[in-house]
Amino acid sequence: MPADLAVVGLGHLGLPLAQAAVAARIETIGYDPGGPHPAEPAAGITAAEIRRMLSAGFRTVDDPAELGRVRTAVVCAPTPPGPDGTPDLTALGDAARALASRLRPHTTVILESAVQPGTTEEFLRPLLEEGSGLRAGRDFHLAYSPSRTDPGNRDHGYANTPKVIGGLTPACTESAAAFYSRLTDKVVRARGLREAETVKVLETNFRHVNIALVNEMAVLCHGLGIDLWDVIRCAETKPFGFQAFRPGPGVGGHGVALDPGVLPPTGRTLRMVGLAQDINTRMPQYVIQRCATLLNEHGKSARGARVLLLGVTYKPDLADLQGSPAPEIARRLMDMGAAVSYHDPHVPDWRVGQVPVPRADSLYEAAARADLTVLLQHHRTYDLQGLAVKAQLLLDTRGATPAGAAHRL
Repeated sequence: MPADLAVVGLGHLGLPLAQAAVAARIETIGYDPGGPHPAEPAAGITAAEIRRMLSAGFRTVDDPAELGRVRTAVVCAPTPPGPDGTPDLTALGDAARALASRLRPHTTVILESAVQPGTTEEFLRPLLEEGSGLRAGRDFHLAYSPSRTDPGNRDHGYANTPKVIGGLTPACTESAAAFYSRLTDKVVRARGLREAETVKVLETNFRHVNIALVNEMAVLCHGLGIDLWDVIRCAETKPFGFQAFRPGPGVGGHGVALDPGVLPPTGRTLRMVGLAQDINTRMPQYVIQRCATLLNEHGKSARGARVLLLGVTYKPDLADLQGSPAPEIARRLMDMGAAVSYHDPHVPDWRVGQVPVPRADSLYEAAARADLTVLLQHHRTYDLQGLAVKAQLLLDTRGATPAGAAHRL
């Protein structure tokens, strides 16, 4: 049975797109070269929501031949950082080859994966053309649209988040815009593919650089005895020229910092992005230093201390562990000889490397027994006022506890 849309890749990008398309009554199929089963925790979509999508007509397919029967194909393959820090295009290449061998004339192909500028034209386009015998811009449309999904965000979904489109040709741009106008209230046209790709670079790096700034401010203010959280509270009352970011134990998520300068022929890098990465990757170690200092100040050593970690996901109220700083913090504490346990309402089982970490069944009892409780992620279910009373010693890395109730980052 033909479909209007094929979503290629059903991870944290593809599944929300498929959900939005099904809600808009677009006949949608999902194909994942890595397997047919959606990974709903990483996408912020529950199993119940997936069941509703399936009952509304969404289909996952195993046979890539089904990709040759759609009008639009959106590639949402994962592009995690490789050993050199640049996006690993292995999954994207697999998706492109699966699509290319079935690609028909007049199909619109859109890439949403996070990539460096030039990838759509210099990597994806040749694979599609060689595998199909068709020519992009003449026989089929090719465009890029940076993903703006934010799992768990109740205020901004597909419909009210503007979608940026950049095509290989003006006709490619218009074809992609026509598709996304069925899903969102506003479509923004970029000049071309590279401009649209660079939008993602700018948006992702904006987040990383500003988080790095407040992370450095957190270290500075702690040394000076200044309450950074109060500083941010006051600063964000400025109605112009300021956007509030808050420090934390690290920067998790799928949106890794992107540096376009490593691609030839420029050879140039974004120095500020590299510095931001250095700062943000040091935050887990800073959390460990604060843990050790707090224990020492209360006459205890990290060796043999019972440490309870609260919230091990990268984002509140989701089960997604991608890029979470919790594993590194847990590992460093274990290396120091601490007895580490954890509590997270969204993670029933957790391992650091191959080592299982004990899960606390009774949160308040575990906090009362622990020598140190560390809030790494603020889930809505946590009563921080109650935890502050029960815990022997509480380090809040998110600034979520009431002032004076805990030691804050």
